[in-house]
Formats: sequence, structure tokens, C-alpha cells
Amino acid sequence: MVLILYKNQIQKARHIILGAEYDINLKMDFQIEGYIKDFNQITNINRSMTSNYDNEFIVERGLAKGVDFLMKYKNKKLYIWTVYSLGFIKRYEGGNEYFPHFDRRHNINLVSSYTFGKKDSWKADARWNLGSGFPFTQTQGFYENLPFSEGINTDYTSGNGELGVVYADLNQGRLPYYHRLDLSLSKTIEISRNTILEITASMTNAYNRENIFYFNRIKHERVNQLPLLPSGGISLKF
Repeated sequence: MVLILYKNQIQKARHIILGAEYDINLKMDFQIEGYIKDFNQITNINRSMTSNYDNEFIVERGLAKGVDFLMKYKNKKLYIWTVYSLGFIKRYEGGNEYFPHFDRRHNINLVSSYTFGKKDSWKADARWNLGSGFPFTQTQGFYENLPFSEGINTDYTSGNGELGVVYADLNQGRLPYYHRLDLSLSKTIEISRNTILEITASMTNAYNRENIFYFNRIKHERVNQLPLLPSGGISLKF
């Protein structure tokens, strides 16, 4: 249950967001937006629980702040959208301070779309994303964990324990940078006034970047996300 020293369990936050937009010309505009979010009451799982008598949940505080820079360009055939985000997120649990697992310091997105050919029936799309690494909890070591499954009758002198993990401080490590390029090309064929055929070919992770998915602590093995992945599709609208 949630700590009883709080009158209610509603999660609360106060937000301040300021932004501005400037039209450079008829085709291009620039935007900037900054924010501060003060989460003064957040419910979370109690990671320090050692027995069934401890509270299953705790109430934390959090602070998120950052700034986004956005640039857009658009004409009849070409559209380009790019954004850079700088963010800082922290959580406070009693006297402890840590970064939540979704804290990402730097993030860049570049999206473009270009139409060409007769009646602009061809369309090429590209998206490139770069992000700094998410936090993770490092491993300090391993030990033999005896679960005492038979209570006081457990023979710990001859029994075999399970592999236990000694963790470092919460989320003090950082995963490697992530970046990926996705490409697609589509062709639209107008069969009749109300019937349209669309053929699409796409490629995920076009330059086959090895982005980490997770790290297996026990096997000491890195597991990556999707490699270069081509795909295609056909859709008929009528």
C-alpha cells in the first residue's frame, strides 16, 4: 500500500512551458520551447522492500527540465523537419537522487519527404534519429543466494543456492548512443477515380547500426535491436 503519511495517492505536478515561433520566410520557420515540470508527488514501486511488512509503493518527487529547437522547411515537393531536444530528468526518493530509466540528455530527429514524377506519384521519405544513452544500473558482482525454501529445515551446508546479483547504485551507468536511418519509397497508381494502388518499399536501419537493446548480466552478453531490415507492401484503396 502507499505510504500513509500522504492524505491521498493522486500524482501531482506543476508545469511551466514557454515557447516562441519565428517565420523566417514563407517556406521556413523556427520554434523554441522550454519547460520545467515539478512532480511533487509520484507513486513508484518500493525497490527497498525487504519483507511483506514493508510498503509495496513509495511516493517520490521528480524534476524534468529542458528545451526543444525545431526547424521546418516546406515547398510544393520537399518537406524537412528537424528538432533537437536537451533534457534533464531526476527523481528524489527520501535522501536519494537518481535518473529514471527514460532520462535522455540529447535527442535529434531529422525527417524529410520528397515527391516527384508525373502527378507527384512518387514519394521518398527518410528519418534519422540520434539519442544519447539511457541510464541503467551496473553490476558489481555475483554471489550464491540461498533462498531457504524449506525454512529452518533447509540444509544450507549441502544445498546449492541460486545465482544472486549485487547491483551498483541505481541508474548510474549510461548505455551507448543510439542512431538509426529509415528509408522508404512509394509509388501511387490511380487505377480509376475511386481506386488507388500504392506500392511501398522500405528499409529500417539502413546502414545496419548495432544499437543495444539490453545486456544479459548473467551471460555477459549484449543483445542488439533490429539489424538492417528491408520490407515491402501493397495497399489498395477503393
